[in-house]
Amino acid sequence: MFILLVKCIPLATAKAILIPEKLPGPVFTRIEKLLSRMVFLFFNKSKISRFNNSYLTLLVCRSLIKKLFSFNKAMESFFPVQLMIKKFLLILLIIFIITPIDHLSANVKDKGVIVLMYHRFDENRYPSTNIKMSDFIKQLDLIKKNNFKFISAEEFEDSLKNDQESKKLLITIDDAFSSFYENAWPLLKKEQIPFILFVNTREVGSRGYMNWDQLKEISKEPFVHIGNHGYSHDYLVDKSDQEIIDDIKLANKDFENNLKPSSTFFSYPFGEYSLGFKRIVKDYGFKFAFGQHSGVADETKDIYEIPRFPINETYGEIKRFETILKTIPFKFKSITPSDNYIQDNNNPPKVTIDFYEENKNLNLINCYSNELNTWKKSDIEFIDDYKLKVNLTGKYTTERGRINCSLREEDGSWRWLGIQFVIANL
Repeated sequence: MFILLVKCIPLATAKAILIPEKLPGPVFTRIEKLLSRMVFLFFNKSKISRFNNSYLTLLVCRSLIKKLFSFNKAMESFFPVQLMIKKFLLILLIIFIITPIDHLSANVKDKGVIVLMYHRFDENRYPSTNIKMSDFIKQLDLIKKNNFKFISAEEFEDSLKNDQESKKLLITIDDAFSSFYENAWPLLKKEQIPFILFVNTREVGSRGYMNWDQLKEISKEPFVHIGNHGYSHDYLVDKSDQEIIDDIKLANKDFENNLKPSSTFFSYPFGEYSLGFKRIVKDYGFKFAFGQHSGVADETKDIYEIPRFPINETYGEIKRFETILKTIPFKFKSITPSDNYIQDNNNPPKVTIDFYEENKNLNLINCYSNELNTWKKSDIEFIDDYKLKVNLTGKYTTERGRINCSLREEDGSWRWLGIQFVIANL
């Protein structure tokens, strides 16, 4: 980018400026500062410097420019502008030669799988869980126009590991409300768009919910998968291990009596889980479990806490939806604390994220969090080049604490990472 910028400098005009005396001090200083900052930005962008965004790096660049200007004093007084440009071009040429190409531009290969989560369709009394059908139709059109492949539950595992450069998307719907069957199902059936419908079995047949006959009807289609959402849809994360086990047992019994075979896909009620809850889900033979924290699924993610983008009237707005379709995986090795269930004694949690080295330009990351029930930009601190701390300034005071981190890539895509904590006793 900087090479192209410099090429645009009118060299012919510079050559025509033959000044018998050295440039005046203030003018010379301004040009010197400008070139210093451009070199600084180039160093920072190319990751040559490990002092990202530091004043020290800027001083080093300033010193380098000064030394370049100190050469050839006699010639400098005769052709000052021309020589400054040539010297600046020389230093950028040297940097360009010694810098690996992958440091100069992002090569985003793994697109991952974007997973969307819906609930109600055209139930305008519930805006926090509803999507208007007019918006849903626009969203499906955008997905197609952006060349995404709709994948099925059966294709999900393979899609995480193979054909990673293709854009893929999985639709999930929680709770099996009647409005899904009445409004969204006819459209999805007509267009043969695959999806997973997660069902909490206690409510099946109740007012406002689908019944078993309707579930059997749609399950006959090869592009439909009926997933397990537990029995009661209670705040299971706050329950004892035995209560969670009993809830899953009841749901499994309902599925065995009404739909066969049972699903290996599980959706946590309210997207809330703990280490103990995850262990129980795994022990019961589920292969995948989905939360409600935003992000893009890929082969590095924990298969028992797969991220999904919740879509509703507020977060389904078309501009935001377009941004969601530009997200790609933000790959990390680990996040601490490892247990998302937060007690009083570790609220706020001490959060660190250890990223994989393939993530370039991490110094440009932005994180936001909702401690004290207020969304704001988080203070982040790098422990090393690929590990950072998110310094929360206050306690989480609502049921769910969230941190969202993003990093813009040069192709316009966004690496996206969402973390959700469940706060005990709230």
